[in-house]
Amino acid sequence: MSSETGYRDIDRRARVLTKAVKYSMRPVEERIQDFEEAVLGYCEEDGMAEAARCVQCPEPQACMLRCPAGNDVPEALWLMSQGDFIGAAKVFAATSPLPEVCGRVCPNICQDGCGLLKGCGSISVGKLEACVTSYARQHGALAIEVPEEKTGKRVAVVGSGPAGITVAEDLVKIGHEVTVYEAWPVPGGVLIYGIPSFKLDKKIVMDKIQDLEDAGVKFITNTRIGEAITVDDLLEEYDTVFLGTGAAVEATMNIPGEDLKGIYKATDLLVRANVPFDMLPPGMRETPVVGQRVAVIGGGDTAVDCARTSVRLGAEEVTIVYRRTEAEMPGNKTERYICIDEGTDIKYLQAPVEFIGDDNGRVKAMKVIKMKLGEPDSSGRRRPVPIEGSEFIQEVDNVILSIGYWPDPYVSDKTQDLATHNWGLIVTDEEVGATSREGVFAAGDNVHGPDLVITAIATAHRAAESIDAYLKGTEVKWAEAPPPREKR
Repeated sequence: MSSETGYRDIDRRARVLTKAVKYSMRPVEERIQDFEEAVLGYCEEDGMAEAARCVQCPEPQACMLRCPAGNDVPEALWLMSQGDFIGAAKVFAATSPLPEVCGRVCPNICQDGCGLLKGCGSISVGKLEACVTSYARQHGALAIEVPEEKTGKRVAVVGSGPAGITVAEDLVKIGHEVTVYEAWPVPGGVLIYGIPSFKLDKKIVMDKIQDLEDAGVKFITNTRIGEAITVDDLLEEYDTVFLGTGAAVEATMNIPGEDLKGIYKATDLLVRANVPFDMLPPGMRETPVVGQRVAVIGGGDTAVDCARTSVRLGAEEVTIVYRRTEAEMPGNKTERYICIDEGTDIKYLQAPVEFIGDDNGRVKAMKVIKMKLGEPDSSGRRRPVPIEGSEFIQEVDNVILSIGYWPDPYVSDKTQDLATHNWGLIVTDEEVGATSREGVFAAGDNVHGPDLVITAIATAHRAAESIDAYLKGTEVKWAEAPPPREKR
């Protein structure tokens, strides 16, 4: 952090009264026709003007405290306001290996702490981050610097999503040899196979992968660890292993009719609709077809992504069905409102209890029950309670299930002495990312469950520091397996 931040000679009162500069978006009628990025962001002039609204709060700055990775937002905005876009980009890149990505997909929790929030509105930090890092990319200023002298230590990284990319970059910059294993045909994990192209252009991710390859990171794709190659096999070849396998196993509703034709799981729909065929396994190279009426079950970011995808696939009536109210709804509010602008309707306090099929075994309707909110549950949100006798029938052509994700248990099931809990989450020491298996570290969604890209980055940074210390001979406190659950 700059020692000058918060003490620059600026007219703070004038900045407080300066209206926000809006970033650009493609017109609704245009963007729903394709899968290109919907947000255009800032031009250089507007970006400088928006960055110049920052009042450079004295330390500790709330925006920095709210960012899991501790991005030095005030310093970056100051540099941007002075026209130093590359300098600003490097400030963001110092704490995040994916500033181009986070600038597009992060819900910008840093903005919630902005001192301008209640006045003319918080600064659009994410869109400014995207602006300066895109500029830096165009000017070749995002290359990863690596030392000429290598350590001779070899690290296997399993998974090439945000956590895996973070660990790979952190360790290759130290001089370790890093090899990343990815189950999909191309690297990128959830950034390629989870986030739709209208939010994040695939080229942005592939540019990052190229940066890593140029720095010496090796990627091995179409390889699911736990099948032909196990973690034990990797430990025989490498000095340590990092697990960044994310959370990609979709939850089910376990209600009648869930196996009917025309009911999609979220990932299947998103992958086949958003990913170019040459990046897909042969069995998935077919664009999903949706009818006129589509219902999306769930309330998070993935449900919103599925609704926006359905609109682009030609659905005329898209409805998100959510069992709580908007106050309890997870995910990015801005993306939700964009989704509504694009034509999606959201039905709150409703949940399907049965899917109804036609004579050909294809879904044609769903029985929905109305809900009310009871006392808070373990998540802290008020628990939805069915209202007896409130059922009704909603006709649909397709249903998309987006009700949550869990880690793939395949790796942990095939790895001796690797402790898990809570339906497959890997047990780690949160401070260092060490698992119960010596030599194995983990971070990201496979440890704490589905979360933000920046959260995975922050935890992966800590794991990378611990891996480096372990490789240098520092003793590591390995996580303890939780006690077995009592049988009911």
